[in-house]
Amino acid sequence: MSDELISIFNTQVIPLGLMAIMFSLGLSLQLADFGRLLARPKSAGVGLCGQLILLPALAFILASLFQLPAAMAVGLLILAACPGGVTSNALVFAARGDVALSVTLTACSSLLTIISTPLIIGFGISHFYPQGEAPQLDVLMTIKKLLQMAVIPIALGMLLRHFNSTLAEKLVNYLRPTSMLVLILVIGFSVFVSFDLVLDNLRQAGPVAYLLNLLAMAMGLGLALLFQLNKSEQFTLAVEVGVQNATMATFLSLSVLNDWNLAIVPTIYGVIMLLNASVLMRWLR
Repeated sequence: MSDELISIFNTQVIPLGLMAIMFSLGLSLQLADFGRLLARPKSAGVGLCGQLILLPALAFILASLFQLPAAMAVGLLILAACPGGVTSNALVFAARGDVALSVTLTACSSLLTIISTPLIIGFGISHFYPQGEAPQLDVLMTIKKLLQMAVIPIALGMLLRHFNSTLAEKLVNYLRPTSMLVLILVIGFSVFVSFDLVLDNLRQAGPVAYLLNLLAMAMGLGLALLFQLNKSEQFTLAVEVGVQNATMATFLSLSVLNDWNLAIVPTIYGVIMLLNASVLMRWLR
């Protein structure tokens, strides 16, 4: 495959797919939805704490314990620093979980990670990479990219829903499968283009990615049990903490940091999280 085609995919196809995903999220949101943070402070607060604080901390601990190479360690942090994504909403919807809570958590985390994600990635690069070998991270440019890829599409979707809710509902039904399709496309393309790279690193990266996902879902479930949330909220938090926006992680790895090595873990994790979430759905049902 030519370098030009790979570049087009990284700089155009992935960003467009990511914007479509976030636009579809906005179509299902209203300003009143953010009021759930006040109406249900316990469930929303616990979920956001698990997503934004505990998951990146868990990724850092695992990367350090397993002494991962710098690119894998930072790739693990990039993945953990991304929000849940619309894929988690689709899984919660399919399992008849608390969709309202899932959408609220995804929307809030997508907005908050505009700031937290570049900071976490910057910390990971400075900690794991030897001096002089680290990929260059422009924090302000990364924030700008995340605004373009996440905040603006969400805002446009919300505006359309506000002015034409009927059209928004129709578009949501068409765009709801988009997140899964884009995720599969991005993972499939990444594996195809860097098959040898993924295969060579699967033995080392695979177990850590699997363990992170397993512990993340267990952590979400454990937090919900600890704070005595209902069963629907328990499943929702398990999915929201364990299912990350692998598309955004791949975009940051390839289009912002321009390093295929950083995309190894998000690619592997993207497959693992869907398999484990499916098992969790069957178990909890």
